[in-house]
Amino acid sequence: MTPETPSSGAPSPGAVRVVTVPFRDPYVDAVLPWNVVHVGPQGSPSRWLEIDYLTEHADELDVFHLHTGDPHVAEMAVQCWTETVRRLGIPLVVTVHDLRPAPGSGDGVQDAHLEAALANAEVVLTLTSGAADEIAERYGRTAIVVSHPSVAAPDPDLGAERGLVGLWLDPASTDVRQRSGLVRGALSGAVSGGGRLRVLVDTRDAARLDPELQELAARGELELVVHARGDRPAQLQQLHVAVLPERQGTHSRNLEICRDVGTAVVAPGGGWFADQWSEVVTYGCDEDGVPDPVSLSAAVSAALTRPMPRPADRHWRAEQRAAVQRVHAEIYAQVAADRAWA
Repeated sequence: MTPETPSSGAPSPGAVRVVTVPFRDPYVDAVLPWNVVHVGPQGSPSRWLEIDYLTEHADELDVFHLHTGDPHVAEMAVQCWTETVRRLGIPLVVTVHDLRPAPGSGDGVQDAHLEAALANAEVVLTLTSGAADEIAERYGRTAIVVSHPSVAAPDPDLGAERGLVGLWLDPASTDVRQRSGLVRGALSGAVSGGGRLRVLVDTRDAARLDPELQELAARGELELVVHARGDRPAQLQQLHVAVLPERQGTHSRNLEICRDVGTAVVAPGGGWFADQWSEVVTYGCDEDGVPDPVSLSAAVSAALTRPMPRPADRHWRAEQRAAVQRVHAEIYAQVAADRAWA
């Protein structure tokens, strides 16, 4: 299940040479124009985040595009690195995917990374108007808003079950209180809305399942499905409602997959998820990101009363993706030209 790819050819002579961090990612692949030279090396963590490597190879790129949100990137791409980018005269483009809570929340590394990156960026992009407003308020930068492009396509042979609520549970990255609140709230909302709950767990997390969750599944109160991560679009397409547990995110790729395949979304109210798509019902969390089970239950129940959304129109999604690529191509060309004349 992959979105349609626009026709492409070999980059033209003199094409802009672009480094992206990360090098490979569904979003990066979707927005990168075909007529640029995508400069390696591949691998994670990226060697371009090493100051010595960046300095040695600075003449091999025209534009550096940093996508924020990865905690590892946040640890490396802080003030010293961004000052090196500026000293070398490399145009820096930053797309903000994840705005963490304001300073004082305990996530100082992430905030320091964003502050340093945005202070040195030639161009800042983000995915919703709400995030752009927050960037302006917190960092004093104007961000260009681009749409999140399609990252999946529906399977025409796969149907959805009315009333089926799916909760994507990640035992590796959620604490006990959060998992408990998610399961209790989603289960209550599914039952009160006349549906049932399916808990989805990645195969890599199956060994870390809570005994309570296994007991609920054994009693038939919920369905437990363990599957490979690559099956995510197919698993989401089978649902009426998907509960997304992103705790502090700003935007959600899973939400866009749901939009592509036609599944309603219940997501935390702390990010800008509701700005991404109209078929989103939000629920409340406390300051630590732990969901309020009562709020989550009400959100799930409300989402189940809505008609099941249709998958996104593929022609419109292809046009949207092409438009986003054109915006990136124009930005790359402009900042590269500015560097050449500097």
